[in-house]
Amino acid sequence: MDVIDKLFFGTAGIPNSTPKPSTLNGLRRIRELGLNAMEIEFVRGVKMGEELALEVRSLANDLNILLTVHAPYYINLLSTDGVKTQASIERILESARVGYRAGAWSVTFHTGYYGGLPPRECVKKVRDIIRGIISELVDGGMKLWVRPEVMGGLAEFGSLEEVVAVAEGMELVLPCIDFAHIYARSKGTVNNYEGFSKVLEYVESRLGSYAIRNSHIHISGIEYGVRGEVRHLNLGESKINYQDIVRVIKDFNVSGVIISESPNLEDDAILILNTYSNL
Repeated sequence: MDVIDKLFFGTAGIPNSTPKPSTLNGLRRIRELGLNAMEIEFVRGVKMGEELALEVRSLANDLNILLTVHAPYYINLLSTDGVKTQASIERILESARVGYRAGAWSVTFHTGYYGGLPPRECVKKVRDIIRGIISELVDGGMKLWVRPEVMGGLAEFGSLEEVVAVAEGMELVLPCIDFAHIYARSKGTVNNYEGFSKVLEYVESRLGSYAIRNSHIHISGIEYGVRGEVRHLNLGESKINYQDIVRVIKDFNVSGVIISESPNLEDDAILILNTYSNL
């Protein structure tokens, strides 16, 4: 995969202010707002036909907008039920196939729940499954980043260390680094320049600078409790130190994409972009 030589900023889905909301109108609104990325949200199912996907690809190319995809939430690669596991694999594959047709650079997903399995066993199981997913995509002539996401709930598989271990040494696999989830999973202890620096230092030490130059990052406000993430918030309603996150991203010369997952979507995407631009 080619290295992206700049940082793109966008929203997790169609901007809230989009007239007559649709993926195509969302792309037009992204450009009007001065942003240049959008994550296609397949959270409740992959609902985009081939014709629309090709239209999305063409318009995104014309507008110079980087696309990513979020696979459906109904995924658990660690289920003890083989039928559910296979259905989860198919959801990731279908998200990647449709995303590829639409010109997406990266597809991310929530991996699942520990369910009593030791973390090391979970890492092995997830690696084996993703290896098969990559093989099927490559055999079909499709190449895009496949990214297990860092998760915010303590019952969810997806600590930073775990998703890095999944990606290590695997072609076309890198983590989706969600700084809000890291903050929530740490119950607020990772919330300053030093802490956020250690996140990127760890990624770089294990996966190389290539991973930093091909980053898929989520940022939002967030509320946490004793078991980690509770709900996403707007940045201004959260205690997360987004300014230091952005400063670390700039100091590490990160390239790739930053996606706002705050409820206000474009407002925080613009806030992040302006914060970055003013450093």
